Amino acid sequence: MARLPRFVLPGQPQHVIQRGNNKAPIFKQKQDYLFYLEKLAEACGRFGCEIHAYILMTNHVHLLMTPDSENSISKTMQSLGRYYVQYFNYRYERTGTLWEGRYKASLLHSEQYLLTCYRYIELNPVRAGMVDHPSDYPWSSYQFNAQGQINPIVSPHTIYQQLGKSKETRQSAYRQLFRHRLSDQTITDIREATNKAWVLGNDRFQTKIAKLTQRQTKPKTRGEDHKSNQFKKLIQE
Repeated sequence: MARLPRFVLPGQPQHVIQRGNNKAPIFKQKQDYLFYLEKLAEACGRFGCEIHAYILMTNHVHLLMTPDSENSISKTMQSLGRYYVQYFNYRYERTGTLWEGRYKASLLHSEQYLLTCYRYIELNPVRAGMVDHPSDYPWSSYQFNAQGQINPIVSPHTIYQQLGKSKETRQSAYRQLFRHRLSDQTITDIREATNKAWVLGNDRFQTKIAKLTQRQTKPKTRGEDHKSNQFKKLIQE
């Protein structure tokens, strides 16, 4: 069965996940993380992507990114993956695939989910029990977004910039967001939307994207039959 194209709108952020094959490590030493970030920055600059938040976990990565064009993310991930697999296989004397298939991605409703997705990404090592606080994990964007550490990879989204008039007030407001835990339902919604390539947003946003792309943007409700005369009648009313 042919794979459906991903939902991509230039200027609209996406949550991207790429996992190691069979949950195997894709980072083993400090140099691996540094090389990945170097090639990520190069690919984003070449193909027109902005990174707002990221986390490099042992066996997978999360990226919150906005593309300049329809092909920006796919070209960025292809270039990054190609360079990194060559590097990793050579360094660790291995062959074969490193990734678990294609990267997964979900189009986000900025106003509703952008800052929530920032937190979801940067809290990954906390949920995994690796650290007690996101500031303790070195391979993420938290130090930039919350503490002002210089990081040329990260480009603040306009919604992040609206947190305050100065860098200090924005960072302070951002840190306050982490005083409140993400609900289990929110975590589930983000995971399902990304893993299944659905659009993450409210009904109005999903309807808008469905009209633009002529595609279903969310799973069918239980018992829903899109081929039935009754359903066709309902959507025409």
